Amino acid sequence: MNSAIHPGTFDPITFGHLDLIERALKIFDHLIVAVGQNPQKSPIFTVEERVDMIREVTREHPGVEVTHYNGLTVQFAKERQVFTVVRSLRTVSEYEIELALAMANRQQNPNLEHVYLMPSIEYTYLSSTIVREVAQFGGDLSPFVPPIIADRLRAKFPAQP
Repeated sequence: MNSAIHPGTFDPITFGHLDLIERALKIFDHLIVAVGQNPQKSPIFTVEERVDMIREVTREHPGVEVTHYNGLTVQFAKERQVFTVVRSLRTVSEYEIELALAMANRQQNPNLEHVYLMPSIEYTYLSSTIVREVAQFGGDLSPFVPPIIADRLRAKFPAQP
């Protein structure tokens, strides 16, 4: 089976993430959407909540497996015997970060390849950070996330008086 890992924080999953997942499934038979725990971030959703939300919005894609992991992506890939990581590149600054990560991963495991997909034009600007900010101030989430994710965000950020 042709497998890949799509790692991320997914706090929350957005239409941009879903776009990448759907396009990656055109290349790979099996895509592991792996929710990582990044100590540099303070997510609003627990790992379990994020896994549940991703499972909910990807349930119509039989090639998707959703799980979580601790530690390095390269170690998780080795444990799962997967040799490809799929990531998105939206900006030049992201390229620099992704290049550094890929080189560090290659030092750890020379057999691990990285595949980068450009976002669809309508999602080039979209990030979970933007979505959280819109949610925090009661904005319209419909252009950014599926309704079930919008409901979860509204529960985290109740309307302000």
